[in-house]
Amino acid sequence: MIDRAVAGRVQPASTLLGPGDDAAVVRAADGRVVASTDMLVQGRHFRLDWSSPEQVGRKAVAQNGADIVSMGAWPTSFLVALGCPADTPVSVTDALTDGIWSEVAEFGAGVIGGDMVQSEQVVISITVLGDLGGHEPVLRSGARAGDQVAVAGRLGWSAAGLAALLAGSADFPELVGAHQVPTPPYRCGPAAARAGATAMTDISDGLVADLGHLSVASGVGVDLDANLLEPDAQLRSAATALGADAREWVFTGGEDHALAATFPAGAALPEGWRRIGVVRAGDGVHVDGRSWAGAGGWQSFS
Repeated sequence: MIDRAVAGRVQPASTLLGPGDDAAVVRAADGRVVASTDMLVQGRHFRLDWSSPEQVGRKAVAQNGADIVSMGAWPTSFLVALGCPADTPVSVTDALTDGIWSEVAEFGAGVIGGDMVQSEQVVISITVLGDLGGHEPVLRSGARAGDQVAVAGRLGWSAAGLAALLAGSADFPELVGAHQVPTPPYRCGPAAARAGATAMTDISDGLVADLGHLSVASGVGVDLDANLLEPDAQLRSAATALGADAREWVFTGGEDHALAATFPAGAALPEGWRRIGVVRAGDGVHVDGRSWAGAGGWQSFS
């Protein structure tokens, strides 16, 4: 299975020693390595009756890549650990592998190794390494009162797609596709770093939840402008059909893996970014001056 996963695959120049030994060796030209890891568990994070194995593989890579670019870095190497039942068809593991390599290719990166074990359901754990390219990492803790708050990427699409799947609706294939395979605005992360972003995070749990993490880390408050976060036509149409609140999807829906960042007041935003609010003295996330009521997004243990 490992041979099938790596045969004929191309490694980037940063991979000095790829799969086949006890560990890989990679080049770290910057002298620093940015690292992150995420896990997907069948039945909790994905369903194979809703998503193809290839889509699951792409999604697993995308959520890890978004973490690296949200630091202002660029992904270079991925380590993949796969658990699956003994009777899993090889066609499933082949498709997972194809999906993983397909998304890794978006970065010009490589899959440099990993692990494989038997488990009761399919589990994918990916560790990604990234390169800062000589720049300082953009942390959650750098936002300052007066900064502007901006986002890059789509908000609420994955949550809307999940709602359509739960309802058994076939009317919103684009939204369902956004849930099956997120499309993070990868290049917007390093672009924000070059443009002087003071803080940044990827939106994996929900806009309010993840800006809440940034707010706590920076010791500031965040005030969002609801007029700048109006749901688009597709979200409004789906919400009407499904009896849901499109605004809730935008503010609390995760897994689009959009990026949120703060920039100095008056600074020009790089391409792909749009202003949605302002950083103020205080704490917490507010919308039009009012504290957000209810959950701000995904809760892992609820």
